[in-house]
Amino acid sequence: MHVHGSRETTKQNFGKYLGRIKKRETVFLETIGSERIYYKQLQSLCSTGIVETCGIRSLCWKILLNYLPNNRSSWVRVLEKQRQEYNNFLEEVIVQPGLNRTNGPIANAEDHPLNTNPSSEWNTYFKENSILLQIDKDVRRLCPDISFFQNATAYPCKMLHLESSKVESLRKRIERTGLNSQSLTRKKMGISNLINTRKQAIEEYETLMTQGQEAHWEVVERMLFVYAKLNPGTGYVQGMNEIIGPLYYTFASDPNPKWREYAEADTFFCFTLLMGDIRDNFITSLDRSTTGIDASMRRTMNLLQRSDPEVRSKLDKIKIKPEYFLFRWITLLLSQEFPLPDVIHIWDVLFADENRFDLLIAVCVGMIMLIRKELLEKDFSGCVKLLQNYPEHIEIIRVIQEAKNVYKTIHPGS
Repeated sequence: MHVHGSRETTKQNFGKYLGRIKKRETVFLETIGSERIYYKQLQSLCSTGIVETCGIRSLCWKILLNYLPNNRSSWVRVLEKQRQEYNNFLEEVIVQPGLNRTNGPIANAEDHPLNTNPSSEWNTYFKENSILLQIDKDVRRLCPDISFFQNATAYPCKMLHLESSKVESLRKRIERTGLNSQSLTRKKMGISNLINTRKQAIEEYETLMTQGQEAHWEVVERMLFVYAKLNPGTGYVQGMNEIIGPLYYTFASDPNPKWREYAEADTFFCFTLLMGDIRDNFITSLDRSTTGIDASMRRTMNLLQRSDPEVRSKLDKIKIKPEYFLFRWITLLLSQEFPLPDVIHIWDVLFADENRFDLLIAVCVGMIMLIRKELLEKDFSGCVKLLQNYPEHIEIIRVIQEAKNVYKTIHPGS
């Protein structure tokens, strides 16, 4: 009788849970379906995560990242303009140079492969190859815990992959110039350490050999190369692939084929907007500035001191530097610390907050506090291992809840 009663209680609780989910789903769909979307209401809804069954995450992210205005009637005009602009970027950065090139840049009497003049076409070509090599190496290992990036996209870039195309695509460029992904020397020690994580792929992704096909990782490669060319002050830095990866996965997995078709262009602009906020973390010369990664790590450790002075004291005592773990956590927006579904959930919450980088710091402090018992017990090597390989058994809901408790100490009215 007692067992039967327990089962009935469980069924009732599960029914209530489904009811709450259904109610949230209805509110989400009504909010996002309005002619004028109230930004504060959308932020509030997304602040605990977007309901999976709604199929509107990519749309919510586009609004939260200010890619789309909150006035629905403007979307067609905005999207047409942005997508055409991205096609123009491809034409400028890849198509035209690819049409002009057969065996490398066309040399003239004053230009040659050994010319070190900054304006030399050969010099530019070799520098671009170095950038392309690093991007190619990184994207071939993107999100190895899922097969998505190895699979073919249903929307390959037609101007590059049609059988009649004479453009030297990035794939052809890598093959033609014989770039060896083992030959690149990494120049920024901090960033190079970012990829040394448990998420490394055992093998690099292969190129799809069927004519006209391209894998999702090749789409990411193209976006990053275009970004590096258009932003020479920042260029490409290892780790940017881990920022653009979840964005593109979310947009390219949209249940609406019309959104999926333009995932590349939409991702590029949302990535550019997001990088506008975090680019200083990727620029070595700004590391020690008030907006650089050192300042972000210092703010995190100061917040830990306020929230859990005992743990902060222990980490200081055994000389664990924030660079050992916070560098990667903050720079990559935690994309290497959790499985992709959990990363996406965290990003729902971060993107929904107007002070998202204060919240990111609070998430980092919350993560530390959730493993405080283990940190207080372990020695130096044990603590480093724990912080660099965050325990998988800790549910992301707990991390977010702990972070919000910490966040209230920064923004009491939140």
